[in-house]
Formats: sequence, structure tokens, C-alpha cells
Amino acid sequence: MSGVQIGIDFDNTIICYDKVFAAVARERGLVPEGWEGLKTDLRDHLRSRAGGELAWQGLQGFVYGKGIGGAEIYPGVREFLAACKQAGSKVCIVSHKTRFGHQDPDRIDLRDAARSWLRGAGLVDAADAALAIRDVYFEDTLPAKIERLVILKLDVFIDDLVDVFEQPHFPKATRSILFTQSQPPHPEHCKPIATWADIRREVFAA
Repeated sequence: MSGVQIGIDFDNTIICYDKVFAAVARERGLVPEGWEGLKTDLRDHLRSRAGGELAWQGLQGFVYGKGIGGAEIYPGVREFLAACKQAGSKVCIVSHKTRFGHQDPDRIDLRDAARSWLRGAGLVDAADAALAIRDVYFEDTLPAKIERLVILKLDVFIDDLVDVFEQPHFPKATRSILFTQSQPPHPEHCKPIATWADIRREVFAA
């Protein structure tokens, strides 16, 4: 499939925070030493305790800002972007990301942190990159993210949150791929796929 317009979410779709969330939570004494788990496991663990929501928000503010350097790229993302470039596909990132995190006393600009991570990973503005920094969009709210998707008229959009695809104004002409390892209920138009290798095969099978 060549020449298509492809949009990708950022948090938990391109960038994986699981290890850095666990490490910072251990450092802060929020979980026992040696605790390991996914970001979602940690979130649910903290929220089950008194004051856990504030602790979770503080953790997010740090990890998405100062701690973002410890995050990793999901396996297969580089290969997918290389396939996009080879096919002549236009790629953009559309993310629901506020400028500042909750409970972050340092007021780190989370969007600048994300852009720096993308540059550091060689995903934007590098000689062989499929992405340009001008094609990275951060929106304040979920409705604004959906509005951006409508404006961009994408052929394909990839996101880890089913909520995005359930929005009433999500563009029906855009092919929806849900990046997930579970099989939760999802809209009929939304295809759940567990790995980036499988997403690459799905998008570029033709």
C-alpha cells in the first residue's frame, strides 16, 4: 500500500514507558523493591490505595517529562516507519498530550520532552527518517485530537486507546488499528493488533 496517509499516536504506541515507570515507582517507595509490571499494572496498583491517584499523577508528570529518557521504543516501530518511507507514505504523529503534567512541581514542558525524545531516537528530522517535526501534533483534549484527525484526512490511524476510535466524530473513512495485546470490546471498524510487525504486515500487505 503506497502513498497512503498514516497517523500514529505517541504515548504507549510508539514509546513504551513500562520499565521507567516501574523503576521510578521503586525509587519512590511506591512499590516493593524488585516489583515489576506494566504501566497499567502500576496505575491500578496505586489507584487501589488511599492517595494513590495523586501519587500516580505525580509519577506520570515525572516520567513523561524529566524521566522520558528512560523510555524505550516499541519493537518493530523503526521497521514500520522504514516501510512507510519505502512505500512513499506520509506519516504524522497525533497525540493527546497536555503541555504540563499534573502534580509536577518542576513544570516541565511535556511536549518539548517528547520532541526531544523523538529526535534522540532518530525518528524525526534525521536523514532517513519517515517523520518531520512539523508533522508531530500535540492536542490539549481528546476532542481536539479527533478534530485534528478529521482535518488530516488520514487513510490509517494507529492508537493504543479504544476510546479514541469510539469518539462519535472519529472519521469513518480512516482505517482504525488498535495497538493492544488484549482483546477488549472494540468497535467493529477497529482492528486490534498486538505487535508492530503485524501492523506492518496489515498495512503493507497489498
